[in-house]
Amino acid sequence: MKNFFLLVAGVALLAALIAGRALSKSETYQTFGTLVPRVEVSERVVALTFDDGPTARHTPAVLDALSKADVTATFYLNGQPASQEPETLKAIVTAGHEIGNHAWHHDRLVLITPWRARRGITQTDAAIRASGYDGPITFRPPYGAKLVVLPWVLSRMERVTVTWDVAPEDWGNLDEPAGALAARTIAQVRPGSIIILHPMFDSGASTRAAIPLIIAGLQAEGYIFVSVSELLARRGDPM
Repeated sequence: MKNFFLLVAGVALLAALIAGRALSKSETYQTFGTLVPRVEVSERVVALTFDDGPTARHTPAVLDALSKADVTATFYLNGQPASQEPETLKAIVTAGHEIGNHAWHHDRLVLITPWRARRGITQTDAAIRASGYDGPITFRPPYGAKLVVLPWVLSRMERVTVTWDVAPEDWGNLDEPAGALAARTIAQVRPGSIIILHPMFDSGASTRAAIPLIIAGLQAEGYIFVSVSELLARRGDPM
């Protein structure tokens, strides 16, 4: 009988771990507050978002591609590099783009205390505001990872969590041709989609080359690019 109860307990623990892992990786659900992976709209609008950084080496190329296409994007930045790259951060703001909070470090915020979660969010907010940016700041957890504590803290802070519904996994195949990456991205987009890309580091060369192709391809299909906050306004969410 003892062995039976141990077996049941072990199975229950395993099930809880599997469920917790699935919940922590979910792009469409969190335990508290508001999470948005996409906005249900009829208009052909799409939000282009970039994660991580900023980096002085590669951010200018991203800004140049956006400027040539006259497109606004949302940059989800980590607080520590943002505080260390004030001129690069200011260049993003001066170009008229939206800034989102991507936590202080690029860590998985799953097993985290409320104090540490709040501190990282507020520190990153402060780094963003120091650039002169005065727009809305939504939050995106690194890797999209969260469990219970982080969503609870965000809900207490009345912050919206923004994930994505178009993720071409541009970090997975570093030698992929830009055309293939762009085609895969475009094929996944629907009205109200949120695209996530990672162009900020040396590994993002294909992504940087794909940005103009993605923009041109979606514009040819009649899509208009908006910031995340503009997209959220179409469903009435607070920032």
